[in-house]
Amino acid sequence: MTSLHQEAPDTSTVPGPPLPRLGGRWTARVARSHGADLDLVHGWMQSPHIDAFWHQAWPKERWEEEIAGHLAGDAILPVLIVLDGEPFAYVEVYRVARDRLAAHYPYGARDLGLHIAIGEQRRTGLGLGRELLRALADGLLAADPDCPRVAAEPDVTNVPSLRAFAAAGFRDAGEIVLPDKRAALMIRPRTDADMP
Repeated sequence: MTSLHQEAPDTSTVPGPPLPRLGGRWTARVARSHGADLDLVHGWMQSPHIDAFWHQAWPKERWEEEIAGHLAGDAILPVLIVLDGEPFAYVEVYRVARDRLAAHYPYGARDLGLHIAIGEQRRTGLGLGRELLRALADGLLAADPDCPRVAAEPDVTNVPSLRAFAAAGFRDAGEIVLPDKRAALMIRPRTDADMP
C-alpha cells in the first residue's frame, strides 16, 4: 500500500484519545510520568523483546519527557494495563489523524490507533496478547462510540504480534512503509462498512 493523499478531515473538535473501557481481568489507567509508573515503563523498554520493535531503550529522563509530553497533548494517551492486579503492558492510544499513520490510509477524524508492549517476555506466547488486543479494541470502540475503527501498524517481521492482532479480530489492510520499519496496517472495524 502506498501513501494516500486525501483531504484531511476536520479534527478541531475531536477530543484526545480515550482510556479504553476494559473489564474482567483487565484494567487500564493513565500512566504517570514519574514514580513507579516511570520506573516500570523505562525498565520494560530496556527489555530485548520490546526494544527489538520499539527501538526506545532510552534513558529514564527521556521517558519522563516522553510520557509528560503525551499527557500534555491531545494526540497520544499513555496507558498502563494491569492483569489480575499485576502490571502487564504499556499501551499508547492515539488519534490516527494526529499521527504519521494518517499518510497511509483513508482515515476518519475519530479513528484510533494503538501501540502495545507486553512488559515481561515470560508473559508472551501465552495467548494473553491476543486477549488484551481484543479487549483493547472493544474497549476503545466502547469509549468512543463515534470511532469507526481501531488501527495498528506492527512490524511485518514481528510474526507473533501479527498473529495476535489477527486472532483479536484485526484485518490485514496491506503493508506500509514508515521511516523506521515496514509495517502491516491492521484494522479492527466497528462494522464491515468501516474498513478503509
